[in-house]
Amino acid sequence: MNDMPTYRPGYEVVAEQLLGYIAEQGLRPGDRLPTEKGLAEILGTGRSVTREAIKVLAAVGRVAVRKGAGIYVSVPSNPDADNQVGYFQPTDLAHVAMLFDHRRLIEAESARLAATLARPAQVRTIRAAAEASVAAHGDHVAFQEQDRLFHDAVAEASANVFLQAAVTSLRDFKEQSDRLLFAGGLPGSLEVAAQQHVHIAEAIAAGDPDKASTAMIQHIDTTQSQFEQRIRDRLKAGPQ
Repeated sequence: MNDMPTYRPGYEVVAEQLLGYIAEQGLRPGDRLPTEKGLAEILGTGRSVTREAIKVLAAVGRVAVRKGAGIYVSVPSNPDADNQVGYFQPTDLAHVAMLFDHRRLIEAESARLAATLARPAQVRTIRAAAEASVAAHGDHVAFQEQDRLFHDAVAEASANVFLQAAVTSLRDFKEQSDRLLFAGGLPGSLEVAAQQHVHIAEAIAAGDPDKASTAMIQHIDTTQSQFEQRIRDRLKAGPQ
């Protein structure tokens, strides 16, 4: 049993409370929120930490701050995810675990179908993105772009528009957690993730659906394990 106190930045706690408030009130995309001062009073928090929480939520696309007009619940970039947006709590580790579970189901099947259905041009695109993610080395921004291109290319090669839409939604939610929990950084080893991209690409190129699916599951398992380790490391470190 771990009795170690858990440290969480104030803005993260308030951001979670604000998302909870949006869900509890049944607010929908486009609905207006109270003012910064009003939110601080409702949540029982200070103005400065509430302001920081609003900035972070605006950065991850959960709220929109319109100068001179107020604060609004954002309209999601993917309308299909509309109902999920109000439910997903990016700093709730139980929700994040469910997100990884969903990724395994969706992306493993995307990889399986891609290994069977991918056209030569699509295989080249998948390989190019995998190799580019290796070349990114320690550049988080470059890696994130290639990671996005890789997973999108695999989903596209599945020839299933519903899987493609799901992969996009899942990435949006994952990026919200990364932004709130890791200040936009990535939770694990870029080198390990990139090499796993290559293994997945090789299985798809070889037309081996079982190997492609297994490689994708291993990739997501590793990402989840590194994510959880990063959380444990942060809790041990406490406030800086």
